[in-house]
Amino acid sequence: MVSRRQFLGSLSMPAAAIAGATLCPARASAVLSSLASYNRGPHEAAGDEDFWFQVSQAYTVDRSIINLNNGGVSPATRLVQDAMKRHLDFSHKAPAHTMWNVLEPQRENVRERLAAEFGTDKEEIALTRNASEGLQTCQFGFDLQRGDEVLTTTVDYPRMINTFKQRERREGIVLKQFSIPTPCENPSEIVSLFEQNITSKTRMILVSHLVFCTGQILPVREVAALGRAKGIPVIIDGAHALAHFSFKISDLDCDYYATSLHKWLCAPHGTGLLYVRRNRIKDLWPLMAASEEQDENIRKFEEIGTHPAAPYLAIAEALSFHQGIGRDRKEARLSYLRDYWAKRLLRNDRVRLHTSLKPGFACAIAVVQIDGVDTGKLVSWLWKKHRIMAVAIKHEEFEGMRVSPNVYTMLPELDRFCEAVEHVIRNGLPA
Repeated sequence: MVSRRQFLGSLSMPAAAIAGATLCPARASAVLSSLASYNRGPHEAAGDEDFWFQVSQAYTVDRSIINLNNGGVSPATRLVQDAMKRHLDFSHKAPAHTMWNVLEPQRENVRERLAAEFGTDKEEIALTRNASEGLQTCQFGFDLQRGDEVLTTTVDYPRMINTFKQRERREGIVLKQFSIPTPCENPSEIVSLFEQNITSKTRMILVSHLVFCTGQILPVREVAALGRAKGIPVIIDGAHALAHFSFKISDLDCDYYATSLHKWLCAPHGTGLLYVRRNRIKDLWPLMAASEEQDENIRKFEEIGTHPAAPYLAIAEALSFHQGIGRDRKEARLSYLRDYWAKRLLRNDRVRLHTSLKPGFACAIAVVQIDGVDTGKLVSWLWKKHRIMAVAIKHEEFEGMRVSPNVYTMLPELDRFCEAVEHVIRNGLPA
């Protein structure tokens, strides 16, 4: 049996199938060694700055910028970038052979490893380009009739809302949305709101695992069970959830789950995952046409024409790094970083948080509002004056600044962010 140390150490070796591959830089190898020998539990590890400094060295981020928008897209580690380059270089030697015949079959190994990590059958996972592709596969994949209703909240992702609105314009279906409390620390209230808004015409439900504009984690297992009991497909938008906090897809007992891997798994940009329960594959149409022989094959959702092999194979490096940190330690650290800045700013009575700090209701992402300060102008000033990246959220029901650090974020960077915001609280924004 290969030990964890041996497995992680092997990642610094070149892929045997790829001629001319180079060794990973010494710094990345040192990080892997640190991960392999680290044995502290999640809560003890969360504040261990020496350990997280070592983790941060696996990234090639620009430290002249403080990136607090990892919820949009995260950087990949040096290991992932190097793997991408190796695979891409090899692809271009003779693509019809090297990309299609040599590299493309290795995609199956990545599928198998993702399935093992997140508790599914490998025949239930399609590799996609992002969460939107997976979600739209589901949103467009069911036959609906004029007057049929689809149900979701007012805080679901705009692209997914627009997907339903296009079906409204084109086919005459009806989109129903309802508000949920922000924040909400009563999961049964969320489930009850879904149930109250279901009608005899409801044919599909979309629910976010983690709300993109607040960071709130929703009780998707219970919503999935509600839909199943009523014979209504429930599509779970997991764009911000997978590899962010500790769970497996199998824990959710759901039928449809889509996510991006370039967010919290730190996989190559333009990689995602669609889970469809095996007995549901046949009845879901793919976005692009597939042969009848593929009706029950998860790979029918990957029929997109010519595509690069490199990003999908490099997912394996991102997955290994995630496993090396440990998903429980990762969740603990991300919650620790959120609390570090949020609790400091909350000492001021003009600060409001639209995200719960209670365990289980959020993780890295939180939304903060400063009373009397325009959020858009604040975010613009933070970037122009301090090169701090955050996101302005302007929703009909609330507004605030979305802050999302990642495992490479250091406490001095959060100190600088807090100092800049506190300056604005004391002195206001410059005219």
